[in-house]
Amino acid sequence: MLSHIHPDNYDTQLQRKRTAMQELFASFSVPEPQIFTSEPLHYRLRAEFRVWHEGDDLFYIMFDQATKQKFRVDQFPAASEMINQAMPALLADIRDKEILRRKLFQVDFLSTLSGELLISLLYHKPLDDEWQAEAKALQQRLGQLHTISIIGRARKQKEVIGEEFVTEVLNVDGLEFRYHQVENSFTQPNGGVNEKMLSWARSATEGIGGDLVELYCGNGNFSIALAENFEKVLATEISKSSVASAQINIADNRIENLKIIRMSSEEFSQAMNGERTFRRLEGLDLTQYSYQTVLVDPPRAGLDPDSVELVSRFDQILYISCNPNTLKNNLEVLSKTHEVTSFALFDQFPYTDHIECGMVLKRRD
Repeated sequence: MLSHIHPDNYDTQLQRKRTAMQELFASFSVPEPQIFTSEPLHYRLRAEFRVWHEGDDLFYIMFDQATKQKFRVDQFPAASEMINQAMPALLADIRDKEILRRKLFQVDFLSTLSGELLISLLYHKPLDDEWQAEAKALQQRLGQLHTISIIGRARKQKEVIGEEFVTEVLNVDGLEFRYHQVENSFTQPNGGVNEKMLSWARSATEGIGGDLVELYCGNGNFSIALAENFEKVLATEISKSSVASAQINIADNRIENLKIIRMSSEEFSQAMNGERTFRRLEGLDLTQYSYQTVLVDPPRAGLDPDSVELVSRFDQILYISCNPNTLKNNLEVLSKTHEVTSFALFDQFPYTDHIECGMVLKRRD
């Protein structure tokens, strides 16, 4: 079922996506896209598998999206080499350990380019002291391979053996950026392509100056890397865990001109318009920012109408999209006031129909 994930197929699948994107955005007169490729194998830093129990044996399974049929997975060529090493080692270790294997139904892996691995074990049972003792021993045994943490999850229960996060180190334009990434929160799945996205965004904003506003900033992935190109950066994010990680990342990367506030793009628009006041903004004067450049990296649903109206007020818009169709819908409105001056395709998800898009829009004269 995974035979299509093969280097021989890579160039063909990428060209197919390039053609599809050029056709999708043809009516907007966008420039020729820059193409940023992925590694053809072991590019994905996250993976999750259901666990199937069959007598004394247990193994990973996935489901075919078209037929919904399950199939066995012993190795997953899309996942990082670290994950592929840990997959068989984990099952071999717990196969004869009743406490660790009983009612285990899913395993999630989160790895980094910098050599850390977090394994989440999901159960249909409470996790007691005996489980914790076994999990600590498991961590020590698997830790001979990599820096590993174990998290056990059950209904209304979370047990952490080690850390509940990994620290990623990305190399961009000769610089190192450190990112605190918490288990079960959003992170960019393809670390190598993420480095290329950050480099592209830095190049696209070089020399712009002024201030940057970012909506949907997550753990500060873009804000951290772009901060040196602007006088001040103000970023918003609604997720508490992502904001907490972003604050850690600001300190770890010694960024002094970046502030992150926890609010939605709709709330930020209301605050800018003076329609509402927020306790979260106490001590922060929004009038002290020059609203010339905005970066948005919205979820698959794209920007809602209020957010489209908000970003249309900016002279420059950097739009990162994981869903080209909703990006096209937003462009139907934004193209009335802005033109696309740069277009990039980032192959975050090889061998699938998905591709990440990056666009720079500038206000028409």
